[in-house]
Amino acid sequence: MKNFVFEVPTKIVFGQSTIGKIGGEIKSSGCRKILFVYGMDSIKDNGVYNKVVASLQEACVDFTDFGSVRSNPLLSRVYQGIEAARNEGVDGILAVGGGSVIDSAKAIAAGVKSDCDVWDFFTYKATVERALPLFCVLTVSASASEMNGAAVITNEDGARKFSVRSPLLVPRVSILDPSTLFTLAPSYTAYSAVDVITHMLEAYFNNSESNSIIQDGFVHTLMKTVISSTNTLLDNPYDYNARANFMWSATLGFNGLTSAGLGPFGFPAHMIEHSLSALYDIAHGAGLAIVLPAWMEYYLVEKENRYQLLGKEVFGVASARNCVDAMKGWFNEIGAPTTLREANIPFEDIPKIAANAYELAKVWGLNKNYTADNIAAILALAK
Repeated sequence: MKNFVFEVPTKIVFGQSTIGKIGGEIKSSGCRKILFVYGMDSIKDNGVYNKVVASLQEACVDFTDFGSVRSNPLLSRVYQGIEAARNEGVDGILAVGGGSVIDSAKAIAAGVKSDCDVWDFFTYKATVERALPLFCVLTVSASASEMNGAAVITNEDGARKFSVRSPLLVPRVSILDPSTLFTLAPSYTAYSAVDVITHMLEAYFNNSESNSIIQDGFVHTLMKTVISSTNTLLDNPYDYNARANFMWSATLGFNGLTSAGLGPFGFPAHMIEHSLSALYDIAHGAGLAIVLPAWMEYYLVEKENRYQLLGKEVFGVASARNCVDAMKGWFNEIGAPTTLREANIPFEDIPKIAANAYELAKVWGLNKNYTADNIAAILALAK
């Protein structure tokens, strides 16, 4: 096992009827005025917005609304959020939503306290040195952004979907009420499952540690839980225990637990997918469902032992070949696209997608192993 530091300071408040605690948590942190960041109208339709507002008012926490954060969140909206936070003199940020909302809130939290362009953090020209405290009420489980320091934003200039990571962007408190997921569309339940699984498998497949029995066990258990919970939820979206198991698995899947001790590793499937969602605005999980099986196919021989282990422990199959087929087959079963054609992405666009992904490969330091040519070759397996 490699050396590692595992520190996740987020306080998780988990369970039914916990949204009402957010005001008190913010107040006890010393914040008195926050920017309330959220997405479209879903949290107003399902009652979450009113519960949050009531909690803030009860705790005497002042707030400024900042909605309309879209999926695959945009840098332009982050700039607007930074301006709003500065104009209102807020001392904290509250994100109510899923990964897109939380990621936008993280970028705003860093940008408000910085003299540089917030985009410099995403291109690694600058390092986050200060940020406003961040609080979350989670309404979509997938990215684990509620318990990690990562954020992903799309810069419309050049369709660049890049990321930043900093311990200063880890949320102080996150409220996880599984009942908020009851009204999630079946497609987004499926896409969320793909995202959770891919987060774990990036480290599982790409690490350099030969003795990873603990982390492997975490991944196997969490994957089986996500798969069984998703199957249940697609039949009964109001199954509380399935929502709870899914929600907690998603958080544990990318808060550093499953990758601790594995040493450095890359995120090639995410790197390639970022280009799909940046260029075509498809759901992140849908893009991953296209990329991951193709990536696995491309590395079938090189990763044979890892695929074989995963196949045996998670899918009950004997060979690496069967593992890849089982993964792709399950994605198909839950309604996620596994080909470019299913997502209405022209096969002829592969060179353009590969060129876009290669720009991120250079930023992430993966360009030695991922050139535009072999990225294109991976995508060709997803036609």
